[in-house]
Amino acid sequence: MEFKDYYSILGVERGASEDEIRRAYRKLARKYHPDVSKESDAEVRMRDVNEAYDVLRDSEKRLAYDNLAAGVSPDGGFQPPPGWDEGFEFHRGAAPGDEAQFSEFFSSLFGGRGQRGGARQQDFRARGDDHHAAIEIDLEDALKGATRDISLRAMQMDDQGHPHMQTRTLNVRIPAGVREGQFIRLAGQGMPGYGGGESGDLYLEVRFKPHPHYRAEGRDLYMTLPVAPWEAALGAQVNAPTPGGTVEVSIPPGSGNGRKLRLRGRGIPGDPPGDLYLVLDLVLPPADSDAARDIYRKMQQDLPFNPRRHLGV
Repeated sequence: MEFKDYYSILGVERGASEDEIRRAYRKLARKYHPDVSKESDAEVRMRDVNEAYDVLRDSEKRLAYDNLAAGVSPDGGFQPPPGWDEGFEFHRGAAPGDEAQFSEFFSSLFGGRGQRGGARQQDFRARGDDHHAAIEIDLEDALKGATRDISLRAMQMDDQGHPHMQTRTLNVRIPAGVREGQFIRLAGQGMPGYGGGESGDLYLEVRFKPHPHYRAEGRDLYMTLPVAPWEAALGAQVNAPTPGGTVEVSIPPGSGNGRKLRLRGRGIPGDPPGDLYLVLDLVLPPADSDAARDIYRKMQQDLPFNPRRHLGV
C-alpha cells in the first residue's frame, strides 16, 4: 500500500495553520476540479486533494495521522503498524457512496469518510457523533470476563477553540467470550449531542495482547506442544497446559511434526465454545555428552533412515 503524504499533496508545511490548509485546498480545487480542469489526471488529483483536506482540516484525524507518519518513509510499501491507534479516540463512519472516493490508505486508517463540519453550527437537535478506539486486553480477560480501567486519549477544543489532547479513564466490563476484532459498545460515551440531543456511543475494538502460550483465531486457540522424538514415534501420554488447567493428552504413535491435536470446548467461551489445538513440535535432545553422542551414532548405524528420500537424493 502506498503511503500518502497529505501535506505534500496540499503543498503546505507540517506546521501549517488551518487557514493555510484551507487556502491551499481552495487553490488546488480550482485547478483540478474535473468540471474546469484540462489536466488528464484531474479526477485522481482532485480525489487526493479532497482526501488530504478531509484529514488535515480535522484536528482529531490530523493528530492521528501525524502520530502515524512520524518516522515513516513514503518510499516503498506501507502498512499501518500494529497498535498505532491503540487507546486513541476518533471518528469513523462513511456516508453511502463515500468509500469509493478515498484511497485504500485512507480507509485503512479511518475506515471511511468522517462526517464533520457545518452540522454543529446549525440550530437544531441531533444525536452526537460516535467515537471509536482500539484497546488491548489480556487473553485471560476474554476467557473469564473482567472489569478494567481503560485510559483513552481524545482531541478536545478549549473555550478559545484551540485543540488539545485530553485523557479520560473509563471502567469497562469485558464480557467472557469476547473475540479479537469484536466491538464493545459503551452507550452515551461518544460525542455530546447537538441542541440537547443524546450523546453518541463509544465503540471499543478488542485486540489481544501477545500471550506466551496461546494465539487466537476466532474462538479457537492454538498452542505449540513440544514432544520428544520417541513420544511422537511410539505414542505417549503427556501433560499439556490449557486455560482451564493441566490435562493429560494422548500422542498417537507415528505423529509427525506439526500434527494438530484437538481439545474440544477448551478455547474461548461461546455458543458453541471454541476449541484448543495443540500443534506438535518435535524437539531433539542435545548431543552435549559422550553418552548422548553414542546414542545418536547407534541410531545412525541401526536406523536406515534418509529424510531426503522424497527429494530423490
